[in-house]
Amino acid sequence: MSETAMGMLYVSNFLSAEKKNRGYCEDLADRLEARGWHVTRTSTRVNRLARLLDMLRTAWARRNTYELAVVDVFSGAAFVWAESVCFELRRLRKPYVITLHGGNLPEFAKRWPRRTKRLLESAVLVTAPSDYMRERMRDYRADIVLLRNAIDAGAYRFAVRATPRPRLVWIRAFHAIYNPTLAVDVLARVSQRFPETTLTMIGPDHGDGSLPAVEARARELRVHDRLEVLGRVPKSEIAGHLAGADVFINTTNIDNTPISVLEAMAAGLCVVSTSVGGIPFLLSDERNALLVPPRDPAAMSAAVERMLAEAGLAARVSRAAHELAVECDWTRVLNQWDDTLRQVVTHV
Repeated sequence: MSETAMGMLYVSNFLSAEKKNRGYCEDLADRLEARGWHVTRTSTRVNRLARLLDMLRTAWARRNTYELAVVDVFSGAAFVWAESVCFELRRLRKPYVITLHGGNLPEFAKRWPRRTKRLLESAVLVTAPSDYMRERMRDYRADIVLLRNAIDAGAYRFAVRATPRPRLVWIRAFHAIYNPTLAVDVLARVSQRFPETTLTMIGPDHGDGSLPAVEARARELRVHDRLEVLGRVPKSEIAGHLAGADVFINTTNIDNTPISVLEAMAAGLCVVSTSVGGIPFLLSDERNALLVPPRDPAAMSAAVERMLAEAGLAARVSRAAHELAVECDWTRVLNQWDDTLRQVVTHV
């Protein structure tokens, strides 16, 4: 593999320095830089307008330092940012790769099919992190390349959950699309059969009222003494929190390929998840997880109780989950990214 240094402009949300969740783009940029790429990152601005202006300014000001741009594309306002930056890149005659993200993007594309198709067809290459995203977006670009979301599987202490304890963990942002109050409902229901049940919830508060709703629901159901809300924690501490739990519950209403689920699987946790968006493309029900309908506390609670009580189920799911997580390790995925981007630069 060539280690010739090449310049790259990476356009995404690099917000961890502002106490936001560390984005996948930040890990990918760091690892590509270790492979010899000179990566210019934009943007670190929290304010939306300032972020867009910084992206455009950086694309112009640093135009002589990069041969290729990578642009993350999400739905909503972020789609407008991508359109604006890609217009600027075309004006500068810079080739760019589009990477598709966010469980809401396929629905956004349905509402704006011409805009979506125009943007995707303007790129030299379009990548998707999941079979789900590639399948749902193929009407707008047929040759989308699959480059899976990756994790450092070795960073998580793997242990088979042969006899799981009722220690539940939830890791997402406190936002309505992830339905965090469902986790509290599950805690209350499972506690009736397993009185020692506890739940740890980890993630930043997005300020839409979801965090106060979780705390109020816990008081209402009288399980606040079994609930620990840690909020945002450093990435380096996630492995320790996963090691202390046995069942990972993913309550989301919208999803693509959540890194938190892959990390839980790498540690061998038994995953119980809603079957939405890209989840059934990633997980196999009864094999490496148990999948349930969204917004259904009874179904999710029953699945958690099966994990805790059904002989052999947890061990089987735990082992299969770890096998899948290993397939998504950075050692494999980074090679694919590096090779793909270098080929793009070589052939444009």
